[in-house]
Amino acid sequence: MSRNGDKKPVGFATHITAGGIAGAMEAICCQPLDTIKVRMQLSKSGMAPGTKPRGFVATGLMIVRRETPLALYKGLGAVLSGIVPKMAIRFASFETYKEWLADKSTGNTRVGNIFIAGLAAGTTEAVAVVCPMEVVKIRLQAQQHSLADPLEAPRYRNAGHAVYTIIREEGFSALYRGVSLTALRQATNQGANFTAYQELKKLAHTYQPDLKDLPSYQHMIIGLISGAMGPFSNAPIDTIKTRLQKATYEPGTTAFQRIAAIANDMWKQEGIRSFYKGITPRVLRVAPGQAIVFAVYEKVRGIIETMNVSPSQDRYSE
Repeated sequence: MSRNGDKKPVGFATHITAGGIAGAMEAICCQPLDTIKVRMQLSKSGMAPGTKPRGFVATGLMIVRRETPLALYKGLGAVLSGIVPKMAIRFASFETYKEWLADKSTGNTRVGNIFIAGLAAGTTEAVAVVCPMEVVKIRLQAQQHSLADPLEAPRYRNAGHAVYTIIREEGFSALYRGVSLTALRQATNQGANFTAYQELKKLAHTYQPDLKDLPSYQHMIIGLISGAMGPFSNAPIDTIKTRLQKATYEPGTTAFQRIAAIANDMWKQEGIRSFYKGITPRVLRVAPGQAIVFAVYEKVRGIIETMNVSPSQDRYSE
């Protein structure tokens, strides 16, 4: 019987299709939690003596009351427009790096090299897609205007208008504000994510040797666990990145100076807890998001592989 580890690498078109569908499903299901996370990271609540920072439930309810439930999906257009190349690059680059780092005699990749492949895949997707997409998304999510009031005009009407306005007023480089932090966050995310997923998947197969492919619910559980690894390891990076990408450019300052200034300001004015603002909705968004991504990706990839296997090939796969 063939095992997942024995399968030949799938084509780039399969990564685009499976990854794109998986990413779109994840974005649609989890965008409200991401909007709440961004608002919490940008919030200055809890700074006054005797007050506490607004929690994620209170933040969500405030957005719904003041801006209508549709406001929870602000920035979704920016996410969806980048999700297909993002997921295609993530899975295709990971498989490519994993293959490069595999033992040439056995074809197997050691755990340490899987982590390195994940780091490289995360960095690749961050530079190619994620950073400019998130700059636009965060600018849209940070707008606290009511969608129910047509007279309350937002600064950015949609993702396309946001891109045009940012480039016109701040230059093309503004889309790559925070790229180093984004790359660091994505690298640690995908390093932890892919390593945990691959190892848990192997463990599941060890306890179920008769299964050719794991059922979707097991892919979801494994994806849920692996998806929670990244947010806990790099929450401060993500919070500083969010504030940096929301801020306008200050002439005469380097990226490092802006990052240091933001971190110093957060430490002095809000304390260490400010670095973990939005961690609850981020975990609630990322972990289920990865559960959806891996389950849908594995399902769609399996369907495509089945469609591409001829009857003669299928006889020899057992």
